[in-house]
Amino acid sequence: MTAKTIATVGIVLVSLVSLSACGNTIRGVGRDTANTVNATQDAGRSVERAAN
Repeated sequence: MTAKTIATVGIVLVSLVSLSACGNTIRGVGRDTANTVNATQDAGRSVERAAN
């Protein structure tokens, strides 16, 4: 194998790992956002029950 081939394979592997990490981060942000919405709704319900 030539140095160029090894470098190309290395770049492809690094790119795949980076994209995988980005996918996990985006998924985590989605979960955090959903949890925030749920917590806000629960707090609103608590306030509504306390006001009645």
